[in-house]
Formats: sequence, C-alpha cells, structure tokens
Amino acid sequence: MLASDRSLSTAALRQAFLNIWLTNPNPSVGCVLTSADGAILGQGNTQRAGGPHAEIMAMRDAAAHGYSVIGATAYVTLEPCSHHGRTGPCCDALIAAGINKVVCTNTDPNPLVSGQGFARLRAAGVEVEVLCPTDPLAIAARELNIGFFSRMVRKTPWVRMKIAASLDGRTALHNGASQWITGEAARTDGHAWRARACAVLTGIGTVLADKPRLDVRLVETPRQPHLVIVDSDMQTPLDAPLFIAGRAVFIYAAAQNDAKATALQARGATVITLPGQRADGTPTGKVDLAAMLLDLGQREINELHVEAGPRLNGALVRDGLVDELLVYLAPKLMGQGTDMAHFGPLTALADALALEFKSTEMVGADLRIVARVAGRGVF
Repeated sequence: MLASDRSLSTAALRQAFLNIWLTNPNPSVGCVLTSADGAILGQGNTQRAGGPHAEIMAMRDAAAHGYSVIGATAYVTLEPCSHHGRTGPCCDALIAAGINKVVCTNTDPNPLVSGQGFARLRAAGVEVEVLCPTDPLAIAARELNIGFFSRMVRKTPWVRMKIAASLDGRTALHNGASQWITGEAARTDGHAWRARACAVLTGIGTVLADKPRLDVRLVETPRQPHLVIVDSDMQTPLDAPLFIAGRAVFIYAAAQNDAKATALQARGATVITLPGQRADGTPTGKVDLAAMLLDLGQREINELHVEAGPRLNGALVRDGLVDELLVYLAPKLMGQGTDMAHFGPLTALADALALEFKSTEMVGADLRIVARVAGRGVF
C-alpha cells in the first residue's frame, strides 16, 4: 500500500470516528474521495440509521464544493453495501457516480454484503483494493465497530463491563455507600463509553437499591442508548426513574407475570421471558443470560455496556459472556466492602479468567484500565 493511500485511508478512519455515537445499529464508516492527483474532493461519514452512508455523504460534500467525482478514488473503511436495507446499495451509487477505484479497509461481515459489494464494483470495471486483515488500519477499523462485527459474526453483542472501584477492588463500602469512589473526570469518561453503546445493562438489585436513570448526562450525545434490565421476578417499579421518554427499555424475566408485564409495557417497556434451566431441565429461577444476548443480537444491539452489581457481574463472568472490562481504579483503599464480581470460589489459579490489558490511562486522578478476555475480539 502506497504511503499516500495509507494517509488517505487514515483520513477515512478519522471520519468514521466522528459519528461513533450516532450510527447504531449500523457501523460507523468513513469515506474520502480524491482526484487522480490525490487532491481531496469530498469527505463524509455514516449518519443515523436510515440516513445516508459515508459514501453518499462524501459525494454530497464533493458536489457542495463543485467537484466532479468522475474518475475519482474512494477510500472507505468498510465494504460498500450491496443490498437494499434502510438505504439503497452504496456500491451502485459509486458505480453510477463514475468512481474509478475503491480502496477499502475491511470486508463487511454482514452476510448480506460480505464480498458482494466488491464483486459488483469489479464487475462494473471499478478497481478494488482491500487491506490485509492484519494491517493496523484494518484492525483499528474493526475495533471501532467491534460490536457490529460481534453481532454479524457471533450473533451476539460485544459485552463490555464497566466497574468503578478502589485500588483494593471494592465497589462500595460494607454499608452500600458508593458515591463517589472515582472522580468527576472518570465519571464523565464513563458516560462517553455509555454513549457509544447500543444499550446499557443492569440488574434489578441496582434498580431497587440505587434508583438509577442510567442515561447519558455528562457528555453531549445525539441519542440515548437503550436500557436492558435483568429482572427475574419482574420487580421493576412502575415509577422507576429509568423510564425516560423516547428510550427503549427491555426487561428480561424468568417468571411469567401477565399483569405486571402489561403494566410495564404501558410504561413503554418490552418484557421478554427467558427462564434459565439446569442441566437436568429444572428451572433455575433466573434469566437465561446466554439466550438474552442472542435475543439482543436479533434486536440489533451491537455493544452492550454493563453497569451492574457483583451478582449479575459474577453471573456474566461465570457463564463466559463478558468480552471486555472497563475499570476505573481510584487511588484509595476501602477495606471490607462489595467486590467487583461475585463468582467462584475457584479451586485452581488456572481457572481464573485470563485477561489482556488493552490500555491503561490516567483519567483525572483515577486509572482507567481496558482489559479484554484473552482471545476475544478476533473477527
């Protein structure tokens, strides 16, 4: 790949980053159009679901500046779509516009596209170059849309568990006090991670104890993520602050309660009953968490941001359903208190959940750690 091509593909990736909070459930994609001599004609990124994709926005940008894109090269971070979804096929739009070449960062994992966009472009005489999957730019573009790749490949969301704790791993004092362990900068940063997710997940214990809203307030966002509640016995109060106008709420229960379900639905919630079973077929009385993730995948949830208590955290870890941890460690010791995740006890160190540190960074006075379950994230 030429240095100029790499620079322009990097510019397309920067475009993709600009709308990471907007495009769900679609991937966040960027596009840069250049003339034969490498001059930038137009740039764009994917808009809200149902709106124009990156390629269309870049062509509109070029037109707004009075530039023709006939014979141009398109640098795009994901294969141009080839199917009729919420919008028409982008590969057809590029062909109709007279684009001469497409340099693409990644093949689309969506089985409705997955190479078909490239095939249609080539059939129309458009030159297509695709980066190697191990190229750092290709990896960075997949990381940006890791939830979309997860949903397309595994049929389940990417599960990121957020925890704020003291240096000795306590998320609350023995009496339940937890506000605030970390500082304002860490809390604001946590809201930015909430904002990029399709949905925030919590448990009924947190709903009852903390009466949270679990919306995005500390950073600007063009949309609020959906809310998912694991509520085995359907105890969510009808007057809970979490019912916010315009936000979808999904409540997963293990027991049928038609009257309560009807009342919750009147508040705007969607109630799904997914009872768990033991190996012998007897009910556990708990929600089947693996089935819940599959259901959320069908509901087009890409990234699931978990902010829950130690029991639900522990259940997700124990069932192997967590992909990544987002941990804010405060420079303080709290002694006896609430753990990050309640599971085990383990009988051998080899049974511990193996993690890989992806990043460590100071956020205000607190340390932010992103740690990924070993082997996860290769799509």
